Amino acid sequence: MENETNGQMTDETVELDEIRSSQAEIELVEKPIDYSTFSKKDFVELIKELSKDDNIKKVDTSIKEIKPLFDGIRDAEKRKAREKFLSEGGIEDDFEFRLDESDHQFDAALKLIRDKKQAFFKHLEDQKNEGLRKKNEILEKLRTLVDGEDSPQAFHQFKDLQRDWKNTGPVPVAHLKTLWANYNALIDRFYDHRNIYFELKELDRKRNLEAKKELVLRATKLSQLDSIQEAVRELNELHNEFKHIGPVPKEDQEALWQSFKSASDALYVRRDSFVATLQQELVANLEKKNQILEESLSYSEFSSDRIKDWNQKTKDILELQKRWDAIGSIPRSKQKDVNKKFWTSFKTFFHNKSIFFKKLDVERAKNLILKEELVTRAIELQTSENPEKTANEYKALQQKWKDIGPVPEKVREKIYQQFKEACDSFFNQRRSASEKANQDQVIILEQKELVINQLTQLAETKSGTIQQIQELQNQFNALGFVPKHAVASIKSRFSEAVSKAIGSIDNLSEKDRDQAVLEMELSGLRNDPQADRKLFQKEQTIRKHIVKAENDIAVLKNNLTFFERSKNADKLKEEYGNKIKAAGEELVHLKKQLKILKQPS
Repeated sequence: MENETNGQMTDETVELDEIRSSQAEIELVEKPIDYSTFSKKDFVELIKELSKDDNIKKVDTSIKEIKPLFDGIRDAEKRKAREKFLSEGGIEDDFEFRLDESDHQFDAALKLIRDKKQAFFKHLEDQKNEGLRKKNEILEKLRTLVDGEDSPQAFHQFKDLQRDWKNTGPVPVAHLKTLWANYNALIDRFYDHRNIYFELKELDRKRNLEAKKELVLRATKLSQLDSIQEAVRELNELHNEFKHIGPVPKEDQEALWQSFKSASDALYVRRDSFVATLQQELVANLEKKNQILEESLSYSEFSSDRIKDWNQKTKDILELQKRWDAIGSIPRSKQKDVNKKFWTSFKTFFHNKSIFFKKLDVERAKNLILKEELVTRAIELQTSENPEKTANEYKALQQKWKDIGPVPEKVREKIYQQFKEACDSFFNQRRSASEKANQDQVIILEQKELVINQLTQLAETKSGTIQQIQELQNQFNALGFVPKHAVASIKSRFSEAVSKAIGSIDNLSEKDRDQAVLEMELSGLRNDPQADRKLFQKEQTIRKHIVKAENDIAVLKNNLTFFERSKNADKLKEEYGNKIKAAGEELVHLKKQLKILKQPS
């Protein structure tokens, strides 16, 4: 009997070891969570959820993975804070890093989890010690029962002790083998020493036989389950129950065990096939991920000074991440290294992108200051009284606005509207003023037409005087501006009308007429908006003509000396003499004009 029980225990132990191994392999299909993109806030929310979970093993595994990542973020913040402290003139020994609210929440949740874990294992150890105590009590009762007298009551006590043994919880591993050896030995001794209860023993073994057959049937059906993981877990429970049921008739023992083992082996074959297929898938997934890994390496080296390029690359790398996530698990031995390389490239890209946009934010902040200055200046210019100069400055401001570059997105529309409103306000006012001025200039043009008509009438009737003409000229000059398209025409017609009106005066000599025309012309120039420039040009023209006249006289006099020795030169002498006289008169006239021009107005 002892050999039977020990042999069965050995086979069952082997099978349980295989089941545990298969469960470990099946766990490879569980997809690991990628925490590399988590922020401190994400980790705090995660650890709070973990603190509520009673699955100590699962929580402990997660903590081992997330705590180094959270510590990495905290160390980076501490390092950055120290560098800032030192750059601002602080002393290394005076530096003190203060944890933020997320740090305190994370540490509090972590302590709660550790306290719960410690309490769990203490409770588990207490349970095992209590189980050891109970099993030792059961063994003592069994020994007393085995050494006692045969009686019907003793057999019922024996079955109660067997049930109590099965229901007693786990014990420390160090005592497990000894407890089972003592228990099985006492069980055999009880049956061997109770010959008078042989029929009861056989009946009990038959009941055990039926119970174990039921377990064999259940084990056989496990191969039909879709989930290999669930099937292996249930088989584990069946083996544990098979072990606790007790002995069966010797003639059925081997066949029963072989049936149970065959049912288990059938599941193991399916499990082995599943694991083999799984391993092939994991290797294939590893190859796919290595290909994506090669693609990801280029992103860590990407650089550009254009937002559009960064945005496009971001879309590309996120698509790459989707492909990565869709592939599935890889061999556990490769997971850490492959994931680290991929997520390093991923994080490096976004780190570089963050640096680019931080730099861009600094530039945009500077641009905002410059554009705010332009807005202030644009508002100030609205009160300017020099429209032409102000219009040019507004145009210069608009060009500067374009040259400065973009500002932060959140204020872009607001500051643009402020600048636009300031510019629009000025140009709208200017446009309104221009329209009114155009209307006024049309009226002035009509009035100047009337003046020209009066001058024309004086010329036709030959009834005008210099004083009347002068008054009409003053009236013409005082009227102001006319539309641009009529400036040249009205000026030319007015000058012509003045000349005709002066020319129509009978008692006026030619020189007086010319002088009057000149004085009229000069009077008109002095009332011109660009009087200084035009008077200067008129003066230069007269001086140029004076110089020319003087040169002509000098040349004529020089040529005249050649004709004095000629016998037939009288005619030429007379011709040149007349030319010299005319040039002299012209010179005198020009000098009078210059004198009139230089007289104060």
